[in-house]
Amino acid sequence: MEADATLSRALGHADDGDWSGAAEVLRESLADGEPSAEILCWLGVAERELGMEGVAYERFKQALALDPRDPVILATAGTALAGFDDPDAESALRAAAMLGREVPFARWSYGAYLTREGMMDEARVELDAALELAPDDPTALYESGVWHLTSGDLDRGITIMYRAAEADRDDGWSRVVLGLALLAAGRIDEALPELDRGSRIRDGDAEAQVITALVCAAEGYEDGAWEMLERGRLAAEGTDALTVNEAEDRMNESPEAALELLRTTLVPSALRERLAARP
Repeated sequence: MEADATLSRALGHADDGDWSGAAEVLRESLADGEPSAEILCWLGVAERELGMEGVAYERFKQALALDPRDPVILATAGTALAGFDDPDAESALRAAAMLGREVPFARWSYGAYLTREGMMDEARVELDAALELAPDDPTALYESGVWHLTSGDLDRGITIMYRAAEADRDDGWSRVVLGLALLAAGRIDEALPELDRGSRIRDGDAEAQVITALVCAAEGYEDGAWEMLERGRLAAEGTDALTVNEAEDRMNESPEAALELLRTTLVPSALRERLAARP
């Protein structure tokens, strides 16, 4: 019961965006008694949110070492380890899916992992199961969209990405991926509003903003193009100035030049990398 109360207090802090407060509550619990997989896992989540990736990784490893049977803990820790290419991720995620047959999070977490590992048939089983359990879950929809786009089915992937974006209207990432997929399909007029909205939500996403600027330029929206390019320049300061400068040169040259840079360079690489990004 004491562990439940501790988790409730910590998750209350997390719900308010106070990850430092959540981590403090969980660390106090560790200092006061025997560690539990739940406490270690959620402490790992909090420390990851605080930018302490290395420390968080060790917490997730420690949590799994306690052999938990909660599918949510297994899926959370397994997904975290997958981000470090840790081979223990697969067994944790597989166990989560097996123990949590009726838990959408467990099923789509394993499906997402399998997609990134190229095990497409197995991934489809898990993702379809997640959607059957939770048809409107935005992440299950997003991961199903990733599966279709990775498999080369642009039309079906785009249809599902639209559903994912509408299921969580504040998720800029899914809207940017949707916009990139639309560009890859040659549907530039549909891509622009999705990219514009997504890149405004993701204020620090320089790549999305530069791509949106080029789409605006290609479509003849000069004011929007220069506004978005400036947003990208500010977001990219000290990291990706070369891409911003190249985009500016193409925009000054012509709408056709802006479109060529999108089609030949930026869109293929950006879509490929974002589809490969782990949840």
